[in-house]
Amino acid sequence: MNAWKESLSAAGIREPELRRDYDAQRQLVSRFRRTSYLAARMLLPRSMLPHVVAVTAVMHHGDNLLDTGERALRVARWASWEQQVRRVLETGVGGDPLLRTLAHTMSTCPRVGRSVEEYLSTATAELDFTGFVDEADYQAYVDAYSLPAFMLIGALLGPEADDGPYRAMCRAFIDGSQRLDFVNDIAEDVREGRLGISAKTLKCFSVELEDLAAGRDTPGVRDLVGHQVREACTALRTARELPALTPAAHRPLIGALVEVELLTADAVLARGAKLLRGSARPPLVGTLRVLLGARRDARQGS
Repeated sequence: MNAWKESLSAAGIREPELRRDYDAQRQLVSRFRRTSYLAARMLLPRSMLPHVVAVTAVMHHGDNLLDTGERALRVARWASWEQQVRRVLETGVGGDPLLRTLAHTMSTCPRVGRSVEEYLSTATAELDFTGFVDEADYQAYVDAYSLPAFMLIGALLGPEADDGPYRAMCRAFIDGSQRLDFVNDIAEDVREGRLGISAKTLKCFSVELEDLAAGRDTPGVRDLVGHQVREACTALRTARELPALTPAAHRPLIGALVEVELLTADAVLARGAKLLRGSARPPLVGTLRVLLGARRDARQGS
């Protein structure tokens, strides 16, 4: 029996069709979030892995619906999806593999249902996102969209009871991670007309949208990238306190995710204005060193 099948069994998922449903989500998540999936597989208790995979797949599906296509199409697709998810919340029954895994995970981990409710209530903020005027605009986006989306996973890995300090530290993590994503994905976002760096910040560094669209390597662009990465790192270093607020079994994964984001920040900073031609990735060797170190520390502490 391979490790994934052992995880399904450890989670009490024994019905053949449901196992196939979870496996479909595993295949999806392992393709689009390879590093995160590898980290979860290495560092989470086996009984938790299928549930983290399920909620990650839900988050990814929602992101695609909210981000892909013309606005009218996105609005219609999201409305249909939201209706289906709310039906799962009400009945505990799902009509396709993704919804069936969500229904089962919510029945096993009821706090996931609360995070899904919050996510649904605010996710449409992403439909209207075209950019930010200033920092306050960005922070409002983090509260309305980024944090509720992250808490689909964060609630699953966090304390059983509502915990204000834990949620606040999750916010620090997703603030840093989201800001880093926005600067790392700048080339793609400029093409799509949805820049994640505020107009006021661009002005502070004398950078015009035309500079970014043309891929101009200017001192202003380099300084802009450095500023955004430093802001992201400040939040991510604060989030190093997050594992201490997390149940012991989940601390290795949470700590590793923070450190991998910081490795990514180093790679983004090193790429500088070349980000206008494509995003950066964390170094493979450094990432593996973080994951293996976290696994070693977890085994020594158990």
